[in-house]
Amino acid sequence: MLVYGTKLLNTRVLSVQTGSTIGNVSRIIVNPDNLQIIALEISGPLVSPDAYILDIASIREYSAYGIVIDSIDELVASDDIIKISEILALNFNLVNLKVETKKGSKLGRIIDYTFTSEDFMIQQLIVKRPVIKSLLDPELTISRKEIVEINDYKVIIEDEIKTIKEKSAKEEFVPNFVNPFREQGFAPVDTKNPDAQDN
Repeated sequence: MLVYGTKLLNTRVLSVQTGSTIGNVSRIIVNPDNLQIIALEISGPLVSPDAYILDIASIREYSAYGIVIDSIDELVASDDIIKISEILALNFNLVNLKVETKKGSKLGRIIDYTFTSEDFMIQQLIVKRPVIKSLLDPELTISRKEIVEINDYKVIIEDEIKTIKEKSAKEEFVPNFVNPFREQGFAPVDTKNPDAQDN
């Protein structure tokens, strides 16, 4: 399921051990090398200033109700996990980065992104267009496949023409099921004449 990054902020973190809320997501930590959310900063009255980082690997479930973990003991210090510590030192923030093409055409700034709730991998960038270009397309939705480079200041994509110009992200969690009748092409039953069948 695709979820907006802004939807993740302020999400409740729930403990199985206590059956209550530990705190809320205050910051999203993204690995710029592969655009995956690797950890979350958690804040709240129960959260220690010495242990406030939640490794994504410690999440048992993420749904519309919140993030479920075993206990508050899953939270660690910022320097307990080397990879997370290295990413924090970069102070990388995907939101507000400029987006340009390889040819230097300026597309706008990132205002949001979508990620898959199963692996927390960022799939799309939501880009606010410059004033002149926004008359036609206020926002662009750019697939991760179009990204060729990321640095401290901007994201560079292959080509503006290839970008997806429609929002396809879904904010709400919906059941993931398939209608077998629709898939297999069953004809609808004639309620006035149930015995009638198409040949």
